[in-house]
Amino acid sequence: MKTSILNQSKQWLKNSDHPLVKSVFTQLKTVLNFELPAPKFLCTPLYALYVFIRNLFSTFTRIVFWTPLFKGRVHKVGRPLNLYGGLPYISGPLSIEIGDNCRISGQSTFTGRSSAATQPALIIGNNVDIGWMTTIAVGSKVVIADNVRIAGRALLAGYPGHPLDAQARAQGEPETDSQVGEIILEKDVWLATGVSVTAGVRIGHGSIIAAGSVVTCNIPAMVLAGGIPARVIRELKLSEGK
Repeated sequence: MKTSILNQSKQWLKNSDHPLVKSVFTQLKTVLNFELPAPKFLCTPLYALYVFIRNLFSTFTRIVFWTPLFKGRVHKVGRPLNLYGGLPYISGPLSIEIGDNCRISGQSTFTGRSSAATQPALIIGNNVDIGWMTTIAVGSKVVIADNVRIAGRALLAGYPGHPLDAQARAQGEPETDSQVGEIILEKDVWLATGVSVTAGVRIGHGSIIAAGSVVTCNIPAMVLAGGIPARVIRELKLSEGK
């Protein structure tokens, strides 16, 4: 009720033709848009100080809090592990193995299929980057080989979480085994921003998947692929794949 009255008052002030109301509205806008002076000789060092304190706090929490907690959950992890920006969300009966020199965003999600007959496994090789807001849903197994780069907002969907049948879905039943599959990213693969990879897909070594693509079938080695669904655009030369 109070919100409705406030919105009505705001619209009345904004749209009224009365000179006094217009004057009041102009004064209110001036007050609301007020900005303090920002001299560079003062604000530049203050900003540098803010960045220093922010990075110091982030490094401290990563070393003494986020990384030890994360290592306590995974089954095997190499060194060094750069876990930046917090602690990934992990759910389900998921086995996680991570190689050496990996960088993983704390704003990522790893899930394992809870109705699987055997424990789902996420196997990450050496020198792998997993970017911001990436979700890896492991139905049976997801393998991310050495030197793979996964940009932000990627989705590796090894299982969908719901069955295709509407009645079964309404009753809260899990997906069927036919909807589940392994995902294999071979060495040197690069998934650009917003790429989705569905169950049962293998992407060959050195291949690049363009931003926003949805990969629904196997992609050969050393190609640039893109689109919905993703198709091979062109072959990559060896120097391009390095």
